[in-house]
Amino acid sequence: MSSVSLINATKNYDDIRVIHGVDLHIEAGDFCVFVGPSGCGKSTLLRMIAGLEDITSGNISIGERDVTTADPSERGVAMVFQTYALYPHMTVRENMSFGLKMNKVPKLEIIKKVDHASNILQLNPYLDRKPRALSGGQRQRVAIGRAIVRGPEVFLFDEPLSNLDAELRVEMRVELAHLHKELGATMIYVTHDQVEAMTMADKIVVLRAGKIEQVGSPLELYNNPVNKFVAGFIGSPGMNFLGAVVEEGKIKVPGLNNIAVPSRATLPADGTKLVVGIRPQHFVESEHPNPFKVDIIEHLGGVSYVHLQTSTGEKLIIEQRGSVLERGVETINLALDIDEVMLFDTQTELRVR
Repeated sequence: MSSVSLINATKNYDDIRVIHGVDLHIEAGDFCVFVGPSGCGKSTLLRMIAGLEDITSGNISIGERDVTTADPSERGVAMVFQTYALYPHMTVRENMSFGLKMNKVPKLEIIKKVDHASNILQLNPYLDRKPRALSGGQRQRVAIGRAIVRGPEVFLFDEPLSNLDAELRVEMRVELAHLHKELGATMIYVTHDQVEAMTMADKIVVLRAGKIEQVGSPLELYNNPVNKFVAGFIGSPGMNFLGAVVEEGKIKVPGLNNIAVPSRATLPADGTKLVVGIRPQHFVESEHPNPFKVDIIEHLGGVSYVHLQTSTGEKLIIEQRGSVLERGVETINLALDIDEVMLFDTQTELRVR
């Protein structure tokens, strides 16, 4: 396993810059996830590390080696794509061993490597089957096995679970976490699904428009986002954002019926407009009249999400556990945990601390 470093890495397509001076260091053995909305540059960045996209400027290192201009085959990486890219006429064993045969690896070593990978991925019963006789999850495990047998320094995953159904995605997330623990390898994983990022990553890199917004552990990003974008992207359902104004050293939130929110942050002058961020679980039902109109209630078993409309027309989602509202309820009285409120600047979207 090796570390991966990018120094002021950029990527242009003609006159259009899609990656803007990325500086990033991934420690050896880390499970690092690139996450962000479609078009943010996460797959492009992964392909730059793999050598499948030329870098416009900057440097990329894997371990102690500068691989900025190195051929993909010389970088010591193995990539698992969204599509399985298996040879349909070959068995599982033949698919996993094909790259080794092309590199003229001795036969006994190939058998040893394939057997080792199939044991890790529980593919032994399927080694003589062809891809058409496998489920989607099994095919993806074969694609991962093909990467394992190469013994790479770094594994690269480009949205490998997006073609699977919801239940299989959950299973494969757990399998990938176990695989990382067993191999101890450096893994870089691209996804647009922040739930995948939160559940698997040691380190998350949040990208927007080709720039890094924040890097940190899942809980760091969840509990201490640097700006409104990260706060809204990390967490499911996302954070609620409401307009607010500073009055007499407190935060007044019109959408919350002018609840006054004291703050430990250094507040700007009275009259300054801010954005208040509140996560769904930080609302509680109140005994005091503070009614909000109920739009939709989503019952998910142990948890329910109540979609509300504020007096100012803003949308709000709250989380309920235990006793829940019945469908047909028109209003609910709310209070909030004021210690959990976050503040953001309306112009820069940076956190106000």
